[in-house]
Amino acid sequence: MDRINWVLKISVVYFINIIEILIFIRIILSWITPGYSGNAITAFIYNVTEPILAPFRTLFRRSPFGGGMIDFSPVIALLVIRFVAQPVLYAIIDLITGF
Repeated sequence: MDRINWVLKISVVYFINIIEILIFIRIILSWITPGYSGNAITAFIYNVTEPILAPFRTLFRRSPFGGGMIDFSPVIALLVIRFVAQPVLYAIIDLITGF
């Protein structure tokens, strides 16, 4: 069971790192080509990251800080992923595997 716990935690780390890298690429793409371009790679990055960023964008627009020219939703999403989602997933893995 110890090995399963380790494999699951490493898999979560890799998955979260890939999501974070895709969000960073999306941030850079928004600076280079604002909006959506017809490129297949850009479409893939937008399709993967939009379900993650959309709830944060909606929450941010409703707050007093929203509505500006700069979209802070990727930064908030990265912080939530790193400091909330990853520890919660680790706790779930520990509960499932019994550690």
